[in-house]
Amino acid sequence: MQKIDLNGKTILVTGSPGFIGANLVIRLLKEMSSGTVVSLDNMNDYYDPKLKEYRLGLVEKAAAESLVRHVFVRGSIGDRALVDELFAAYHFDLVVNLAAQAGVRYSIDHPDVYIESNIIGFYNLLESCRHNPVEHLVYASSSSVYGGNRKVPFSTDDKVDNPVSLYAATKKSNELLAHAYSKLYNIPSTGLRFFTVYGPAGRPDMFYYSATQKLVAGKTIQIFNYGNMRRDFTFIDDIVEGVYRVMQGAPEKKNGEDGLPIPPYAVYNIGGGQPENLLVYISTLQEELVGAGVLPAGYDFEGHRELVGMQAGDVPVTYADSAALERDYGFTPKIGIREGLRAFARWYAEYYK
Repeated sequence: MQKIDLNGKTILVTGSPGFIGANLVIRLLKEMSSGTVVSLDNMNDYYDPKLKEYRLGLVEKAAAESLVRHVFVRGSIGDRALVDELFAAYHFDLVVNLAAQAGVRYSIDHPDVYIESNIIGFYNLLESCRHNPVEHLVYASSSSVYGGNRKVPFSTDDKVDNPVSLYAATKKSNELLAHAYSKLYNIPSTGLRFFTVYGPAGRPDMFYYSATQKLVAGKTIQIFNYGNMRRDFTFIDDIVEGVYRVMQGAPEKKNGEDGLPIPPYAVYNIGGGQPENLLVYISTLQEELVGAGVLPAGYDFEGHRELVGMQAGDVPVTYADSAALERDYGFTPKIGIREGLRAFARWYAEYYK
């Protein structure tokens, strides 16, 4: 592994001020003593843009207190001319691609945006990394690539050739494209398969957030597969810690016996390895919402739950084997759902008061 000191580097983070991107940029602005961080996002309306504006405000506040220069660019990685222009202007040392059209269910009805952002956008970044060599390309993959995999925990050694959603197919495509570019052009790249990320100022389409909004409005929440679901819920701070560490250790460039590059390529899971039953997760969320004053004590939770069947494109269990991340970077996510959901509930109470 090639160690990288982030201080003094020029770093592109796409998908900031998205949920993970904003939190990563804030971490970089706090940790680095010099350098430049460029945030790129198209600020689309897949969910309430006010939430992205709020996160951007947090980023700008962190930038005002940082020794690091921060530049926000409003635009899409699907815009080849813009991507080329940014690489020519800033000569990035590292690229972290967190920009993507997210969501499994949304991809069923809106396939075009997934191809534009997740395939064409990622290709544009790879081409720019090819023509403007970077020390490390880190990109978001997803636990959804495991599809209907019945073997748990999910390992990066598992075969992942059977996606059950277009979103998953685009993320697997990212891994394949990155491997090809690593082999052909010796670009050090690391893919990160995130497992169900949650936390304050998260994505409103994620279950914990949308369920909270429905309960506050007195509506009924649907619990899929009659609650027989287990998820490796990963708190945002753990995800950011994992990305931050991986950025600092790039796959090493080596040549094989044929004199050609061995692809400097790696893929890791980032998940807690502690799958939680969905009903337990929901009960914990409800308790914390009452504790934070978002919902009144004595709220009729049973009257606002509806158990329904499995939804297309979904899987009953996601569960990470993160042993490789522990081995190579000395890190395994550790924040439990009680602590994580309490942080979310307190943020929600403050944000919506």
